Amino acid sequence: MAEIIQEEKGKKGGKRRAKKQSTRIDMTPMVDLMCLLITFFMLTTAFSKAKVMVITMPEKDNSEKPDQPQIAAFRTLNIILSEGDKVYYYIGMADPKKPPLPTLIKTDFSKDGIRKILLDKNRDLFTKIAEYREKRVTGKIVVADTTLDNEIKKMKRDDKKGPIILIKADEKAKYKDIVNIIDEMAICNIASYAIVDINSVEKDMLKNAPK
Repeated sequence: MAEIIQEEKGKKGGKRRAKKQSTRIDMTPMVDLMCLLITFFMLTTAFSKAKVMVITMPEKDNSEKPDQPQIAAFRTLNIILSEGDKVYYYIGMADPKKPPLPTLIKTDFSKDGIRKILLDKNRDLFTKIAEYREKRVTGKIVVADTTLDNEIKKMKRDDKKGPIILIKADEKAKYKDIVNIIDEMAICNIASYAIVDINSVEKDMLKNAPK
């Protein structure tokens, strides 16, 4: 708060001069406000977590390494992203040496689109994780957040039936489509997925795919 000090000079009965006023600013409330702001920013900074997106990328091919394990064709689900938010998928591998080539099926990002397909393929693991979380919410089990995360990771590591998703995008796909499909992986609790390059065979398949 500011305090106004009035001073009046001049002798009694003499000519009265104009009053001079000076101010003195009380900085005590400002110091209190500064302490409150420092405390607020310290707490909000400590509680906020960095938002990151976990992306699984394939390892570089190294001929010195032993043979890599082969991916089972019946578990492999290829998702191809293209222009106009188009989403295609096919099961198995597209090998021109082993005709016929699989047919691309068109879908979208709706709940009845690619999400429904992923849930159907990953129903066992998704149900298992959902039931474990439900037990924690209802109080049937009491575990910390870190224990919950570790248990879910263990379930995903031990899963041998769920799909293996290979995410591919052509040069016309948008970045937001990559973000959306990775979000779907998290929503559907997909244990194994990776972003890989689209090959020439799949590019030719896209040309004949339904628009």
